[in-house]
Amino acid sequence: MPANFYENSPSASEAKKMLNKHAKLVHTENIKVLSHVQRESGDWIINTLMLDNIDVPFKYKRKKNYQSLKGQRVNITYYPDNEVVAGFNIEIMSIVRIKVS
Repeated sequence: MPANFYENSPSASEAKKMLNKHAKLVHTENIKVLSHVQRESGDWIINTLMLDNIDVPFKYKRKKNYQSLKGQRVNITYYPDNEVVAGFNIEIMSIVRIKVS
């Protein structure tokens, strides 16, 4: 899984602070979004991203719909997680921070 961390990028200092504070966080920059799906779950909108060359879905929640990120390049900070779907344990990545590159 790519983990391109660029020290000179504008968001690098914020991401670096988070990474130093939480050992399980991973930061990836400039990765292409192949698919972006949004669906309602109660008061939240669940966003699911599939990223270039990665077979694990990336998820995050927002209160409102967001513009489609399909085809965009993004910088993300996330951590590995698991979700149970129909009795099966599925690996996901929970996004803590996302920004368009």
